[in-house]
Amino acid sequence: PLFPSLPLPPPPTDSVVEDGELSTVCYRPEGLDQLLQQTKFTRRELQILYRGFKNECPSGVVDEETFKLIYSQFFPQGDSSTYAHFLFGAFDTHKNGSVSFEDFVTGLSIIMRGSVTEKLNWAFNVYDLNKDGFITKEDENIMQSMHLFDNVI
Repeated sequence: PLFPSLPLPPPPTDSVVEDGELSTVCYRPEGLDQLLQQTKFTRRELQILYRGFKNECPSGVVDEETFKLIYSQFFPQGDSSTYAHFLFGAFDTHKNGSVSFEDFVTGLSIIMRGSVTEKLNWAFNVYDLNKDGFITKEDENIMQSMHLFDNVI
């Protein structure tokens, strides 16, 4: 198994009918060794993060609505959904509407342990909403969402 110390995950919510029987489709993360090379986390940290991720997202991926729900648990007294939308976009590196475990730990590794340049590049990606390489007046929606959110914190 990929993460031998982790229990088998519960069945995912996605399913496919094969030969008249319902079978589940579950996203499987890349190998642990590859994630060790791509991130600045230890083997044990990756296992703990994976366990938490699978607990919240049994299918192995998180969609935007679930991401917003999880994020809102950290800020229960305000509406963090708009800001969470922009953060989700930064984690959704493949722009397919879902964040895999790899996407999540890669972004988290940059946020927590990246160099100053890596952190600035990641943050710039969050703020450059129209992805034109500049943070301009057109990108002000994120500033407004942070300002509204900041007033609550």
